[in-house]
Amino acid sequence: MRDIVDGLTSWRTAGVAFAVATVVRTWQSAPRPAGAAMAVSAHGEVLGSISGGCVEGAVYELCRTALATGTAHTQTFGVSDDDAFDVGLTCGGTIRILVQPSVAMMEIDEVLAAIRDGRPVATASVENAQLVIWPDRIAGSVGVPALDDAVARQAVGMLALGVTGTIHLGRQGQRRGDDVAVFVQSYVPPPRMIVFGAIDFAAAMARIGTFLGYHVTVCDARPLFATRARFPDVDDLVVQWPHKYLESTTVDDRTVLCVLTHDPKFDVPLLQVALHTPARYIGAMGSRRAHDDRMRRLRDAGVGEAALARLCSPIGLDLGARTPEETAVAIAAEITARTWGGTGRPLTELETPIHHT
Repeated sequence: MRDIVDGLTSWRTAGVAFAVATVVRTWQSAPRPAGAAMAVSAHGEVLGSISGGCVEGAVYELCRTALATGTAHTQTFGVSDDDAFDVGLTCGGTIRILVQPSVAMMEIDEVLAAIRDGRPVATASVENAQLVIWPDRIAGSVGVPALDDAVARQAVGMLALGVTGTIHLGRQGQRRGDDVAVFVQSYVPPPRMIVFGAIDFAAAMARIGTFLGYHVTVCDARPLFATRARFPDVDDLVVQWPHKYLESTTVDDRTVLCVLTHDPKFDVPLLQVALHTPARYIGAMGSRRAHDDRMRRLRDAGVGEAALARLCSPIGLDLGARTPEETAVAIAAEITARTWGGTGRPLTELETPIHHT
């Protein structure tokens, strides 16, 4: 729902009812992951996508039905269904959809505000019942108090990790049994992308980082280059020595660091700090000669081999990139592959599943 939060907020402000269809489970080569959402307003307007076009027509009608009845329901689409070809899901996957009218969604305005503001919140849904979980409080119910307590305990942990998925519990909250399937969707602040070096490649990298949903920061020690005129759309623009900034800012295991300075006086002290953070990805730009010199300098500075093994240098996949924009695509492709376990090889050469778990 994060992708459509602005549109949903506008509908709420205008007093327009709507229904939201959310992917709650997938099998095989489903086109969109759990959590993907599509919404239909009472006026027939559509936001978002839950299958990239495969089943949107059928889901549109489900949303219209939910708006008319005021009740939530689930529906499964897949190749085993008699109507799979009719709805268009011919890619071999199966998806389960939860459709909820806005009248059945607990604390909807507060949930939308939290998502929009980047504050953590989770929803736990069983068709017409829902819990809303913040780090410090819980609202709503999915059934009996014992089930609420069990769902809340697991949802709090899922929210802390930013995990979305379905949990199965007995109707009294016991761990054994699968009487109740509860879909928990976690909304946490977007991951950070910190780009060091205010150059043309950084501008292209910042644009693609924003497109991919990162909170993008560009940092450079040179005020002449790190200007809003050159980087109008980044979330944060920092004029500071890169290693000093990295020492003072928050880096977690979802953060990606792109070192594009390719100047030893900047990137060696920066990488000394970066390689001892929990960052998910650390990449550094430069030629192979620059890479060899950088590695020598880092070893001389006492950086161990285990830390050096985390460094992606030269940065990016081999796409034959020439322009800053093409280079940004190559870097983003490597980040995506590292995140989800992709090989970076053409799919035509592989027989493994297209969508990684």
